[in-house]
Order: sequence, then structure tokens, then C-alpha cells
Amino acid sequence: MTVRVFIPRDAAALSVGAEEVATTLANCIAQRGLDAEIVRTGSRGAFFLEPMIEVDEGGKRIGFGPVQASDVPALLDAGLLEGKGDRLALGEIEKHPFFAGQERLTFARCGVIDPLDLAAYEQAGGLKGLRVAQGQAGANVVEAITESGLRGRGGAGFPAGIKWKTVQDATADQKYICCNADEGDSGTFADRTLMEGDPFSILEGMAIAAHAVEATKGLIYIRSEYPHAIAAMREAVRRWAEAKLTPGFEIEIRRGAGAYICGEETSMLESLEGKRGQVRPKPPIPALEGLHGKPTVVNNVLTFAAVPWVMANGARAYQDFGVGKSRGTQPFQLGGNVKQGGLVEKAFGLTLRELIEEFGGGTLSGRPVRAVQVGGPLGSYLRADELDTPMDYEAMAAIGAMLGHGGVVVFDDTVDMARQAEFAMEFCAVESCGKCTPCRIGSTRGAEVLGHIREGDDVDANLALVRDLCEVLTDGSLCAMGGLTPQPVLSAIDKFPEDFRTGGRA
Repeated sequence: MTVRVFIPRDAAALSVGAEEVATTLANCIAQRGLDAEIVRTGSRGAFFLEPMIEVDEGGKRIGFGPVQASDVPALLDAGLLEGKGDRLALGEIEKHPFFAGQERLTFARCGVIDPLDLAAYEQAGGLKGLRVAQGQAGANVVEAITESGLRGRGGAGFPAGIKWKTVQDATADQKYICCNADEGDSGTFADRTLMEGDPFSILEGMAIAAHAVEATKGLIYIRSEYPHAIAAMREAVRRWAEAKLTPGFEIEIRRGAGAYICGEETSMLESLEGKRGQVRPKPPIPALEGLHGKPTVVNNVLTFAAVPWVMANGARAYQDFGVGKSRGTQPFQLGGNVKQGGLVEKAFGLTLRELIEEFGGGTLSGRPVRAVQVGGPLGSYLRADELDTPMDYEAMAAIGAMLGHGGVVVFDDTVDMARQAEFAMEFCAVESCGKCTPCRIGSTRGAEVLGHIREGDDVDANLALVRDLCEVLTDGSLCAMGGLTPQPVLSAIDKFPEDFRTGGRA
């Protein structure tokens, strides 16, 4: 009986030698005349274990990792194909501590199947949600999404059902579905992991949305820094179209030009129209006047990928996960100074401490956690005494923070928070679209003033000036780029004041 061996081929695994491992294993299998088939997958998201090999042993997946090409002959000698191994053996992967406590709905297939095998996708539960949706009126689909409590996973957390209902009710000769895959926040990689590991789930979610609102055209806007994701999505779109699963709904891949601001929906729409990526004033909202002035559903990769599960299992089943107004699961992305970096899909409500200590294993340096930034480069910094905050939209907002796209960047007690505040202003200055003065000029002046503070120059007066600049950025910016930049700056100043009095720790 042919043994199936699974090795990831996503960007993260390739960067640490997965291709060399796969090539060496294939050569060894051929040289030894072994009856084994290598299946290339996406990543499960446990990047600290990559490259990881899995073997199907009696229906159970036995893991080994991290594996280097030089380890392969010894692994085969120790019984790799029988699920036996040496020091790299991880046991049944689903029971590994990093995975056992997760609740994988959206990422259930990532790292498990060949991401471009449509038959394997269907066998693993794919297409069920689409077929359920196609058997219902669009209004019923929108009602199910609304009842599920699914909120946009791109950062804002706006209820998906309300957005879809607005587009559904709009009258127009053309409607669009736009998937925002311009994942640019520091410490985030969930979109990339899904595009490379389970692309059909995104297409299925977009197709369900198209059926619900009667859209005939879909576009996926992917950041240029993700060449592997772009290639995977293009091939997935080709195979989807070839299978004729959604006649009348065409999906196209568009490559971004490297602008962080195009993660904001109206800037993305401008870019899709061939214009410079700049924010549009709202109203009108994209749901009424979006791409080419037509009603448009704009959702993030993770939002669309959650839709098939909702339709296949029911809105109430999705409601069973999460807390309060934060329903379902969120893929949290652990990075920075953390021992076990990777993706953790869990229902809303676990605490930041549980995420960092139980899943992340604490800091890589072994030193105490001093600060954690949640929600990307525009998110607030949290102190170590705030780690027991639940990870849901309302709990984070209650302490002046935001969940964003679920990125979590950990810093130990050597971090210079004055430098981090300066970085936030520098980031905004570089990435601003330039359309509004508060964001374009305010961030530039803010970075300069914070530089003076770090040099010990008239600290009190300059701190007061930074606060004034932050107030202007918050109240006068056209979009979240400038409006949220004060969050990391002010949280650093207020929570770590000693770093600003001493010129930082650098």
C-alpha cells in the first residue's frame, strides 16, 4: 500500500528549506525503491516546526520536524514511512500541544490537503457551503450571514451581513465582489497562509457572496510582496473556472503595487481602477458606490473564507464560538520575540496571556514580556499587566486597543518604547497616501519631534507637541492610516513614560 507523505510548499516553509527536504526525500524513495507518494501542501501555521513532514499512518497524521535535508536518510532508516522516528518525531500532529487547543474552522484544511486539488478540497468538506447557498434565495443567504454574527476580519470588524444586505438592496446593472488580500500589517500572515494553503475556500466564499447579492464579477487584490500567494490564487482561479462551479461569476486576480494604504478599501478600489492608491472620502460607501461607481462587497480574505463554514454548518453553529458581539473564530498570528511563532485559530475570548504563554511558549529570549502590540503597526502597545485582556473586539476597545487583523507582536524587557513610538510616526510618513495634510505632514513632524525627545531635547515641551500632533492626526485625517497612528505613539508615551525621560534604551 502506497504511503502518503505530506510536505508544505508555502512561502514560509520554502524559506527554511522545505524544497530541499522534498527533493532529498523523493530521491531517497526512488533509490530505495520505496512505495511512497509525496503530497505538497500549505502550512499548518506552526512555523517553529517547519519544514515539517507528515506521514499518513492508518488515517492518523504523524509529524516530524523541523526537518533539514540532511536528516532525511536517518529518518527513513528509523521508520519514517511507518510513522516511527528519532529525535524529530512529533507524534500525532492533531494532539501536539500547539494544535490540540485550537478550534480550526477556517484553517481546517491548511497543511492537510494539496491546496490546488479541487477533488481533495471537496472531499475535505469544501463546496458544501456553496451548494447550500445555491439552493436558497440570496436574501436567505444574507440573513444567515447576518445571524451568524460574522464580522469583517480585515481589522474594522464591521458586520458582514449588513454590508452584504446594503449591496443586495442596491439597484444597479453591475455589482462586484472584491477580496482585499493586501495584507500589510506587521506580524500578520493569515491571509498569505490561507491563499497558499486553501485558496478554494476564498473563491467559494466569494461565490456565495456573489450569489447572495447578484454580482457577476469578482476581483482579488493581492499585495505584490506575496508572489507565492499570487501564483497559487491564479492557478486556483483557473481550475475553479475550468470546473464551471459558478457560471455567470468570473473571478480575476490583481497584483498590488506595494502600497500599505491600499489595504484601506477605498484606496484599494482606486488602485483597481488604475488610479493612484489614495483614500476616497466617505460617504458614498463602497457598498453603494464602489468599484467603477457600482455597488461592491469589499471583504478581507479571512471573512470570505469563513463564509462556506457558516453556510455548511449553520449560523447558529457559528454563533456557538466566541463571546458577546465577537462571534466565531479568529486566526491570531504570533510573532516578534516569541518562542513558538505561528498561527493560532481560536474562538474569540481567550486572553492575550494564554495566547503568548500557552501557544507561544513565552519569549524566545527567555526574558519577561514588557510590551505587546496587537493589531498591526497602528495598534496600541499593551503592558505586561494587561495580558489578561480577552481577545475580542469589545474587550480590546475597552482598554484603548484594537484587535485589527489579529497580529500579535511580542517584545521583551529590552525594548526601547521611545524608538517604537518614533517608528510608528516614521511608518505613517512613509506609507501615507499623501491626500490629507494631517497624515502626510503631521506624521513627518511627529517623527522629527520624537527624535528630539530621544536626544533629551526639551522633553516636556516636545511631549506636549507630540500630543497636539496626535490630536490633529486623530481628528483631521481622512482615513485610519493617520487616524490610528496616534494609538501606538500615545500608548507608548503613557504606559512607558520612563523611556521618554531617559532618551530610550538603545
